[in-house]
Amino acid sequence: MATDEDFAHTDEAARNRREKAIVLARFAWNRGITAEELLALSEDVRRKLARAAGAHPPRTMETWTLVARLLDEKSAWAAQHPDHPAASPTAADEKIMWVKK
Repeated sequence: MATDEDFAHTDEAARNRREKAIVLARFAWNRGITAEELLALSEDVRRKLARAAGAHPPRTMETWTLVARLLDEKSAWAAQHPDHPAASPTAADEKIMWVKK
């Protein structure tokens, strides 16, 4: 049986991290939150964002870094496909709840 420290480096842990990152990235994307903005949020706000997305908050920055990468990928895709319905956030008006200017 793997210890917690060992588990963090297994294929299963990587799959779990990716699944959670996808959920978090979808939530952030739909609110118009960029990768840069996400990483600039405080740890407390990121925890609240994860809970609002229906996910258990990640324990490490590794997952949040993956979320940021997914957001960058989605932004690049959206820039190449501006007329696609998925290229625009669906709840951008909620961004102000997470990102303060």
